[in-house]
Amino acid sequence: MEKALAGQSSSSIRNWLMFLLPSLAGLLLFMTPVAWQGDITIMIAVLAKSVQGMLAEQLPAVVTGLIVLSALLTLLGSLMKPVWLLNSAFLNTLFNVRPVWLVSRLLGALFVLLVHFQIGPELLYSGDTGGLVLNDLLPVLFSVFIFAGLLLPLLLDFGLLELVGTLLTRIMRPVFRLPGRSAVDCMASWLGDGSVGILLTSKQYEGHHYTQREAAVIGTTFSAVSITFSLVVLAQVKLEHMFLPFYGAVCLAGVVAAIVVPRLPPLCWKKDTFINGESRPADAEVTPEGYSRLKHGISLALARAGKVESLGQVVRAGVHNALDMLLGVLPVVMAFGTIALVVAETTPLFSWLGVPFVPLLELLGIPEAAAASQTIVVGFADMFIPAILASSIESDMTRFVIAALSVTQLIYMSEVGALLLGSKIPVNLLELFVIFLMRTLVTLPVIAMVAHLVF
Repeated sequence: MEKALAGQSSSSIRNWLMFLLPSLAGLLLFMTPVAWQGDITIMIAVLAKSVQGMLAEQLPAVVTGLIVLSALLTLLGSLMKPVWLLNSAFLNTLFNVRPVWLVSRLLGALFVLLVHFQIGPELLYSGDTGGLVLNDLLPVLFSVFIFAGLLLPLLLDFGLLELVGTLLTRIMRPVFRLPGRSAVDCMASWLGDGSVGILLTSKQYEGHHYTQREAAVIGTTFSAVSITFSLVVLAQVKLEHMFLPFYGAVCLAGVVAAIVVPRLPPLCWKKDTFINGESRPADAEVTPEGYSRLKHGISLALARAGKVESLGQVVRAGVHNALDMLLGVLPVVMAFGTIALVVAETTPLFSWLGVPFVPLLELLGIPEAAAASQTIVVGFADMFIPAILASSIESDMTRFVIAALSVTQLIYMSEVGALLLGSKIPVNLLELFVIFLMRTLVTLPVIAMVAHLVF
């Protein structure tokens, strides 16, 4: 009896340590604000930027090699299907893909080679199109994916999400119709980088913690833009002195959009089933009788931590996460990001799409409505383009509205949109564009209201 009690006590201590130490490390790395070079950010972003600084010259070539390697292995896995690849669950999932992803990766490889070696028309490899994606965006994503992918198990595998999810379900369910653990995705994005939030959401969806609807909603709603990038956008429109009202408008509009947009098509049409087709059990989020919410959350967290058999298992999961994003997502970002920026730079398509917004802008009392309308839909290509176009507009109020709107629109194909398409999150290109327009229509009146109060 004494031996059994001693074994039970030892197991309990082990579970507490397995829960506390990695979870605290995950909180410090992903969710604790730190001051670095004058910015407020998180440690994952600091590590990523350090790598970018050390390997600045080499990263475009490294990314080019990875995208070409991904395309070749995907071609091999999807068409020839060698036995050694099919026998590995990880490699089979990564490289034996549907035709649409095969074409996307091949297109990404073609673009990255043309841009890297500056072959073909200049509009493809210029600093405003493919050159921007390869030299500015992909090195950032490469660095973030390595550290976020390797260290993400600290958040996912040791019980932190079980505890947070249990404690916050009473808020997240009625307000956003989401599990409590989704709050962690939002915080990681808000404090650090939207790509971290998408990576976290995708892994939670693959792990049967989010349904199709929940994953689509979180990926398109809670992959918030970081405070740091918001400052960059504000600086571009020369309104740095108005950061507090600007970010207040962004947060207010973001919350309104998070409540309204998921209740409308296409997000409300998504199935409430997991990736394997199963539904969430009715009692999955019910606190057992005799337990407080905190006690139940701790018991779930300790049970999750107890399932970790070895650190080797955690390291393998981290390596798989990183490789999945590097070889699976970077080619898609290169393909869709380049196409979107080429369209934005060489055609009047986005200006035409912005014309219907002129009456709405005039109704909301926004000065220079015609000029402002040209910036609205172009944000679907890249979030920074509206701020660049707005810098020539004279009205401070209009520049304020455009800058805040570009941040709250959230879905732009040069990064977030392409990341969503490259992940397992169940959204397609048309749905992303519709969600982008809906977020625009919902957030624009809120931002305009704040602008009228401020100016």
